[in-house]
Amino acid sequence: MDSRAPHLSRQATSGPLAAGIGAAVTTVYTFVADRVQPREVQPHETALLRGASGRVPRVGKVDRPELAGVHPADRHPGRPSSAPPYIERDVDAALRRAVRENGFVLVVGESAAGKTRLAYEVARSCFPRHAFVRPMARPALAHAIEVASRRRRAVLWLDDLENYLGADGVTASALAELVQGRPGRVVVLATMRSQEVRRYEAREESRLTGSDRDAWRVQREVLHLATRIQLQRHWSPEEIRRARVHEGDPRIGLALGSCDRFGLAEVVAAGPELLAAWHNAWAPGANPRGAAIVAAAVDCRRSGLRRPVSRQWLQDLHLPYLAARGGPDLQPEPFDEAMRWACTAAYATSGLLIGNFSQGYTAFDYLLNAPRLPAVPDHLWDALLSRVEAGDAYDMGLVAHQTGRSARATTALERAREAGVEGADFLLAIAVGDRGRPREAAGILAGIVRRRRARWGPRHPETLASVHQWAFFTGEGGDAAAAAAAFADLVAETTAALGPGHTDTLAARHQRAYFTGEAGDTESAVRQLTALLEDRTRLDGPDHPQVLAGRRSLIWFSGVNGDLAAAEQQVRDLMADARRTLAADDPHLLAIRSTRADFAARADRVDEAIEMFTELAAERGRLLGHDHPHALHTRLQRAQGLVSAGQHGRARQEPERIVEDARRVLEPGHRHLVLAHRVISRIQPR
Repeated sequence: MDSRAPHLSRQATSGPLAAGIGAAVTTVYTFVADRVQPREVQPHETALLRGASGRVPRVGKVDRPELAGVHPADRHPGRPSSAPPYIERDVDAALRRAVRENGFVLVVGESAAGKTRLAYEVARSCFPRHAFVRPMARPALAHAIEVASRRRRAVLWLDDLENYLGADGVTASALAELVQGRPGRVVVLATMRSQEVRRYEAREESRLTGSDRDAWRVQREVLHLATRIQLQRHWSPEEIRRARVHEGDPRIGLALGSCDRFGLAEVVAAGPELLAAWHNAWAPGANPRGAAIVAAAVDCRRSGLRRPVSRQWLQDLHLPYLAARGGPDLQPEPFDEAMRWACTAAYATSGLLIGNFSQGYTAFDYLLNAPRLPAVPDHLWDALLSRVEAGDAYDMGLVAHQTGRSARATTALERAREAGVEGADFLLAIAVGDRGRPREAAGILAGIVRRRRARWGPRHPETLASVHQWAFFTGEGGDAAAAAAAFADLVAETTAALGPGHTDTLAARHQRAYFTGEAGDTESAVRQLTALLEDRTRLDGPDHPQVLAGRRSLIWFSGVNGDLAAAEQQVRDLMADARRTLAADDPHLLAIRSTRADFAARADRVDEAIEMFTELAAERGRLLGHDHPHALHTRLQRAQGLVSAGQHGRARQEPERIVEDARRVLEPGHRHLVLAHRVISRIQPR
């Protein structure tokens, strides 16, 4: 765990992140942009939610769920709040126990599942006299932690925890220090969408060799510190029975009629209605400009921007979206009308956009998980990166790296590093290596290792993380024997510092085995991987992604010089297990498919191998870009198959195109370039 004191002072020029929430508990909400007069937002603003007296309120005095971040619902006559009656959830009792017994509790669920309402009601019930310390933006986090630490009793409220992670964001050490020795007196209560949590659990193929562990290490440690409560989106029969007591409320009555398709909470928040409104708005003469504005706001969030964007930004950023769908042919409405529509859709609930002129706008989070969303386009990414601050660039680079967009990651992280954002140099080095320049990355990381050893010592987790990455890219750069030796030393260090069952120790063992095999000692690699898999399976279960990765490595080294038929059957069994537990485009599954195609080629089933490599190259190109090292390698494997099949005309053209693509991104002497030239040399001129 990072023992450094938190540095939480980065500023956000667009004002408080919590959309539509005023500074006083008595403030009336508004989600319509043009009803709020613009005000100058101070660049160093660090607002907390405060009562009418200007003080941080007690939890019991926060009497409207919207003030805690609950999505507003249509108002019901006679109720001062827009929130419908609270329906007790099945996990209510478990959450009550968790907040009384643990210092940091995280409620996880899909968008509009009711996470914030659940946490709010439990906090009011369990801690009515605690101070309700809610930072309204990430820049306010340092002040919020300081206030919570001074109070005798406090709830630090971090709704949408992902907005408080990243450069200069919350760290596990800061939260541990806050709650240590004060059970039940100081509680950190947070919520987070399942999709965001999965970003810290997902594995990409490039990470199968270890470079995943530390790219977002600080953020992942925060999640590991928390006690998690999982909230289901669809309501159970028992929850629906409890809801029927309140079906006289027209909002709950409407939601009960849709429980077969949607969760009750998401209907009350109008999630499906808003999504349908967005899709329908593209029709000519409807609200196509509004739909384009929403598309730009959605992609701002998907790009990794954690704070709202200004009205002016949306006015500029939406134009390519509108043009791509037909521009003037759609009969787009005026911009002011489009903004009003986007902010006030669906039963006067949370709009497609949430916020106002002074605070900026953010897309309703339900939209972020709409099915079949296309990739964030280059025009949005480039325009956004040219506008954001350095800390935002770090966040965007982190998301780009996690999603395999290495070119975008390096561009964003270079900007963050130049501005001195802490940790940007480390993540940039990893992105450089993943982009196809492993020797360059190893050189950068060697300097980071020296600095971290001097600053924190040889066994600090941050030092060990940098050693891991340096050793990995040393091996990827062509010196597998040196990497195997370095990982052997690292296994001893991580075992002594963190324990034999720690994730970092297990990851180092995997890399030691992998590079041992790559250096030519496949028998030792098989022995090491067999022992590792026994430990991994016992600790994490058979379906853990790293268990699947270990099985793949074991099958590979067993099959290279052994019984190919047996290895093919093993990889088919692994494929079945992976498809049962992983998404179709999960990088682990793609890696297993690559191994299966390679084995087919080795077994001289060339046509079958070409077909599999063709499909895999298309998918990797779509997910990662056609010049990503993994996509390039798959394209080369396909070209090798064409050579073996005697299709020299097609085979010659492809390696030459690949070399052209590879030279743009790969460092000289990269193994993929060497392979491409080898394939070309095998083709005789016609």
